Amino acid sequence: MSHLIAPSLLASDFANLQSECEMINKSDADWYHLDVMDGVFVPNISFGIPIIKYINKHTLKPLDVHLMIVEPERYIKDFKIVGANILTVHIEASKHLHRTLQAIKQEDMKAGVAVNPHTAVELLEPTLEETDLVCIMSVNPGFGGQAFIEGTYRKVEKLKSMIVKAGLDTKIEIDGGVTSVNARKLIDCGADVLVAGSFVFKSENPTKTIADLKKI
Repeated sequence: MSHLIAPSLLASDFANLQSECEMINKSDADWYHLDVMDGVFVPNISFGIPIIKYINKHTLKPLDVHLMIVEPERYIKDFKIVGANILTVHIEASKHLHRTLQAIKQEDMKAGVAVNPHTAVELLEPTLEETDLVCIMSVNPGFGGQAFIEGTYRKVEKLKSMIVKAGLDTKIEIDGGVTSVNARKLIDCGADVLVAGSFVFKSENPTKTIADLKKI
């Protein structure tokens, strides 16, 4: 399977959100990546359910919604209603992760688990069979434009080994500091989905930047 590219709208121009969505629709991107922050789990506030409902009106590709919030299980049905196709919760924010993943799947969405830079991927082993996607944070969550954490490569390799050993097809997603410099190595280590925010939206030609990442 060719790797997937998921531009992160957190880095887009919010004043021109519709045109940014139309650019992604016409590009080689595979998913939209949407970061939902509550100012509690992470030290920032982004956008929530009303904005995603609006975005969904202008999208032609799956919505990959990443919840950086406390008690994410309270909002599973709400994000399904506004169009989420993949719903990812943080292992650090979920007291009953297995139950939460099952609830996401019951709403006919793909279930994802995100892990912060300090969290060992081995902690995912008990719920891996219920997980469609693992989002490895390669920066500390909360803000875009941060430098990539080099230790991410080892985490990807460990997780890929766990997935292969279990005979699963769980996708590995990398979120934070992804550029053309590290993309190839991440893919070689086992990454399936690359989230790119600032690298795409701050470039002179976002469409070409997406195409270049897709070709790597």
